[in-house]
Amino acid sequence: MSTTILERVFKLERHGTTIKTEVLAGLTTFAAMSYILVVNPGILGLSGMPTEGLITVTAIAACLGTLVMALMTNYPVALAPGMGLNAFFAFTICLGREVPWEAALGIVFWNGILFLILSLTGVRTKIAESIPASLKIGVQCGIGLFIAFIGLKNAELIVDNPATFVQLGDLSNPAVLLALAGIIFTVVLMVKQVAGAILISIVALTVIGAFIPTENGMLTAAPNAVVGMPESISNTFMAMDFWYPIDHFAETWDLIFALMFVNMFDTIGTLIGVSRKANLLDETGKLPKMGAAMTADASASVVGAVVGTSPVTSYVESATGVSTGGRTGLTALVVSACFLLSLFLTPLMKVIPLMATTPALVMVGILMMESIRQVDFDDLGALATASVALLAMPLTFSISEGIALGFITYVGVKVGTGKFKEVTPLTYILAAVFLARYILDLK
Repeated sequence: MSTTILERVFKLERHGTTIKTEVLAGLTTFAAMSYILVVNPGILGLSGMPTEGLITVTAIAACLGTLVMALMTNYPVALAPGMGLNAFFAFTICLGREVPWEAALGIVFWNGILFLILSLTGVRTKIAESIPASLKIGVQCGIGLFIAFIGLKNAELIVDNPATFVQLGDLSNPAVLLALAGIIFTVVLMVKQVAGAILISIVALTVIGAFIPTENGMLTAAPNAVVGMPESISNTFMAMDFWYPIDHFAETWDLIFALMFVNMFDTIGTLIGVSRKANLLDETGKLPKMGAAMTADASASVVGAVVGTSPVTSYVESATGVSTGGRTGLTALVVSACFLLSLFLTPLMKVIPLMATTPALVMVGILMMESIRQVDFDDLGALATASVALLAMPLTFSISEGIALGFITYVGVKVGTGKFKEVTPLTYILAAVFLARYILDLK
């Protein structure tokens, strides 16, 4: 693309930026979120999906989703399979409900279609406004704890115990100790605001793992090559069971709703947060192209289901590129190109041990917990709602159960304290449906 074309498409001068600044911002954003290329396949692989090609799937989904956002909105926002959403896919849908991964992809597809319809019609705004703030915060923090718990479990820092359910793992095991050191190292890098801190941690642990022996050889195996052709996605492309959510609607409606709920509020929060940093909000504090951004996000989830991954969503790591000066879709275009190029580094990424992703999962969980400060601690009802949702997710190992219990608690507290008029009709309906599901054991 020539400079003239880039200026005409992305309106760089109007946004007070340059090609050089946008490219640097794109590289910064990619460095901050590229850990998903390793973490997402690791989580999805636990669902029973064939691991061959999952790195390719993740890169393609991120590349296409980010490209759509760049061209539809001209915002410096990058997309990829969402953290939390992938955990929901693997642990709640596939392992918890024992839904085949092909059927789970069908659920993701219909979630994306529903999200797209709500975005195009504007109904999503009314839904977003009808959900209590305490529940939104509790869900986000709960997902953070859930993700961190998964990371600790994968590294065997936390193991099962028949008496107490969980206990500390064996810190005399070099691999377990390395995972703990990696968490501390990642936090230190984040505190020092080192660009690409999570990626640096993953690389460092992978390299050190090459010197740690296990029963099956070294913790990190030697790669067959540095670069290579992308793996085929034939195992997952169009593998979704399109009809499963329709044929089993009574058992899957809550899963579709939970995915949409998490995706919607995660997307809205990310878009507003990143846009505020980029000074893209109008004088009323609203994002001018919110509808287009939500449509791009929903479309990306549909594409993700087609190629074979969990919902694709906007990434808060986009803020790192904005902090470097990114202001337009050119930043996102650079991120998209980086994901495309990363396809040829698959041989290197395949040798990264699951343990090395633990700091990434824990760090993402910590960052998602930041919103707890927004809870009104003087309002015991709000605190109870947020706390129930927050605690239920890691303790039940299910995001959907946390959402359901959060709705029931919120309505119960409001009705019990005589503040029933503060509850919206939609919240009443959802709380009643979730309660009926438990009482009638409709799972």
